[in-house]
Amino acid sequence: MQLLKVVHYLRYVLFGLIGSVMSMGAQAGIAEIRAQFRPDPANPMFNQFKNITPSSGYCEHFIAYCKPRNLFSLSMPIGGIPHTTGGPVPANHSDPRQGVFLKVPSHWQTIEVTSLAGDREQVEIRISGIGGRADHGGDVNVITGGGGYDALWSTGRWHNAPSPCVPGGGLNGTSYYVVWFWLVPENASACSTQARFDLPSLHYRYIQFGYELRTPNPLTMPTGIYRGSVTYTVGPGMDFDFGDRIVTHDNIVTLEFTLDVEHTLKVELPPGGDRIELLPEGGWQAWLNQGRRPARLFRDQTFTLAASSRFKMNLECGLVIGTTCGLRNGEGGEVPVQIAVTLPYGLRDRYDQPVNKLPLRLDGVGSELFQPLHYVDNRMGKLHFEVGKDDVAEMLKAPGTTYSGTATVIWDSEV
Repeated sequence: MQLLKVVHYLRYVLFGLIGSVMSMGAQAGIAEIRAQFRPDPANPMFNQFKNITPSSGYCEHFIAYCKPRNLFSLSMPIGGIPHTTGGPVPANHSDPRQGVFLKVPSHWQTIEVTSLAGDREQVEIRISGIGGRADHGGDVNVITGGGGYDALWSTGRWHNAPSPCVPGGGLNGTSYYVVWFWLVPENASACSTQARFDLPSLHYRYIQFGYELRTPNPLTMPTGIYRGSVTYTVGPGMDFDFGDRIVTHDNIVTLEFTLDVEHTLKVELPPGGDRIELLPEGGWQAWLNQGRRPARLFRDQTFTLAASSRFKMNLECGLVIGTTCGLRNGEGGEVPVQIAVTLPYGLRDRYDQPVNKLPLRLDGVGSELFQPLHYVDNRMGKLHFEVGKDDVAEMLKAPGTTYSGTATVIWDSEV
């Protein structure tokens, strides 16, 4: 009887969450955006980051509108309420900057995020909405002589967003203020509307912004916490420009990004799968009955694999013969055993090819990188063990002896 013991182990990467502490003084003007990736066995084909940043403002209340549009909103971190101070607005002002004037950085911007281990990736963000509460300094019906909001602004009520902005689908308020949210197309210019009547004062009690994210492919990222930031300026002629009548408490806004990546790499053998008996095709009795020498001795051992990130495979041997493991009998006879692997569907090698009976070698050549196309959840693979024809002939020169050895197959997440 030929015995081969297979030992397997995984190398796991431990990671920790690092909390950030924000003081109310020097750290004012900071907002955090967090996204995470966790493999989901219930939805293995969905391999994207999930934005776990709690929305505030518009998307907090209009979830059904924001979610399908991949839109999120945050309160602008520019000091306490009210966010701004303002001043009177003259009727029919010729300069759009003297009234409602809103311009935001609506272009896509790339931010580098880096893990503690030094791995780097890129996140993209654009500001895709602007809103809040606008106070007019008086009763709109008194200001307009009964005409209301339709008469106050050149573009009418604020649910009719001035071009190039687009209505956000939600509007609220009273005769003293309006709560609004406008969507902003990519690379848009300023959105402005002209006051048709003198306003005692215009200011924004609070301002909210909407944003869209493009996150990297988490399947190509090692486990870890990735951090990065982008800083915007606020004020006339700056990234966030609210015209010449509005003054914000702070003129710097920093968005801090935290991407949390947690991968799965798990291998399981069936009970008894760590002991391999190499047999000829049909078993020994069939070959003895035929009176012929077996062409090979082999065993295909199944295993289940769950993997959401890249990994490599290595081989370690109790007895080394060339680039593979060996078997030895009690008389000192030695023969090599060839070991190969077939990985489940959804895993590719470094050349983007399926993995079918790929040899595992002590030098690691050929098994340096395997990459999932999607989360592979408890799919079956095989380890192939084989002693070739010439080596079988050598073994049969010592009838009645047992050849045995140990091989360690390693699935390693540290690529």
